[in-house]
Amino acid sequence: MLEVVHPERRNILQQLQKRTLKNFMDILILSELRKAPMSGYDVITSIFDKFNYLPSSGSVYSLLYALEREDLVKGGWNGRKRIYSITSRGIEIVETTQAMYPNIEGIVKCIFNNVFSFS
Repeated sequence: MLEVVHPERRNILQQLQKRTLKNFMDILILSELRKAPMSGYDVITSIFDKFNYLPSSGSVYSLLYALEREDLVKGGWNGRKRIYSITSRGIEIVETTQAMYPNIEGIVKCIFNNVFSFS
């Protein structure tokens, strides 16, 4: 049976999802590039398709340039498109983050447990 979600509650969940996606955007981009090289537009489209969230092109391209400066991605021109691919350092970051998933989940639980503790 489907639960009817109150509109205000749905809005709060959407806001939390948006904040989480923004905070983990670098990991999302690296994860997408691990699957295949992509243009910035392809990254934006992929995130929208998966999460129904449309990040601004400015934030995505700015982050791609920052990731390139940190040697986590490599950009190259293919005609008029700049295509990004993940580097070995970028793969290492994704794998480390993936291995730390239980710790990240624990941090989030700890935050919410402390926020909502009624002592």
